[in-house]
Amino acid sequence: MTNPEDQAWTIKRLLEWTTDYFQKVDADTPRLEAEVLLAEALGCQRIELYTQFDQVPDAEPVAKYRDWVKRRAAGEPVAYIVGHREFYSLRFTVDSSVLIPRPETEHLVIAAIEACQQVDDRPIRILDVGTGSGCVAVALAKHVESVKIGAIDLSSDAIAVAQQNIDQHEVGDRVKCFTGDLLQALPAGSQPVHLIVSNPPYIGLKEQGTVDANVDQFEPAMALYGGDDGTDVIERLIVQSVDMLLPRGVLIFETSPIIMDACLNLVNVCSEFASCDVVKDYSGHRRVVIARKI
Repeated sequence: MTNPEDQAWTIKRLLEWTTDYFQKVDADTPRLEAEVLLAEALGCQRIELYTQFDQVPDAEPVAKYRDWVKRRAAGEPVAYIVGHREFYSLRFTVDSSVLIPRPETEHLVIAAIEACQQVDDRPIRILDVGTGSGCVAVALAKHVESVKIGAIDLSSDAIAVAQQNIDQHEVGDRVKCFTGDLLQALPAGSQPVHLIVSNPPYIGLKEQGTVDANVDQFEPAMALYGGDDGTDVIERLIVQSVDMLLPRGVLIFETSPIIMDACLNLVNVCSEFASCDVVKDYSGHRRVVIARKI
C-alpha cells in the first residue's frame, strides 16, 4: 500500500488537504479560501486549478502557499494575505491599514449612482468620507459620467492605498485624495457638493466583544469603532454635511442595523434635511441611510 506521505502534492491534493484543515480551524469558506490562496500563489485564475488537478506545482509557489495557509489558520484575512479584494466587479489593492471591502457596501455605491441620476449639473461633485481603500470613490468614478470626487481619510496610510487604487483604475482625473478629519480635511473655500457618501466607523465599543476576532485583531480599529455607541463619527458627519451640501444635496452613509434608529434620529433632528430613506442589504438588514437636504 502506498504511504500517503509519499504521494505527490498535486493541485487536487493540496486543495483537499487545505480545505479539510481550514474546516478544522473554522475558516469562513474553507474551499473557496484554499482555491484563492493557491491560485494566487501559482499566478493563475481559480478556474484554471480545475484544469490542472493532476499537476504537481513547483516547490517555490507551494512553499509560499503553505506559508499563506498558516497565516490564514492564525486568523489573518485572505484579502490581506493576497493583497487584494473584489468590490463592485473591480479589483482593489488592500492591506491592514484599510477595511476589507464588503458586499454590504455595494448598496452605498448603488444608492449613490441612483442619486447622481437625479442631478442635472455637470460635473457632479461628490465627497467620499472615510474612503479607506478608495473602493467607493473609484467605483463611482468608473460608473458615473462627469464626476469630480474628493476622497477623504484620517489615515495617511489608508490614503496611500486609495491612491494606488485610483492610479490602478486610471481615475486620477476624477478622484483627488485629502488627508484629515472628516470635512475638515478639505481646503478652505471648497465648493459645496451634490453628494456626500460615507462608510464611517459605526461599531460601538460596547459591542467590541461580539465582533469576529479576525476582524477585531486584523482590521484597523479607527475604521471600525465609532465611540461607545457607534454614532460619534456619524453625528459629526451629519452636522458637517449641512454646510457642505448644495440645496437638495444628498448624504448617504452605511451603518449598522443595531444603531439604525439612533442614526435616523440624528438626521431627523437636523432641520436642514427634508427626508430620510433606508436601504436594506442582501440579508434584509437596514444598512444605508439616504438623507436629502432641503
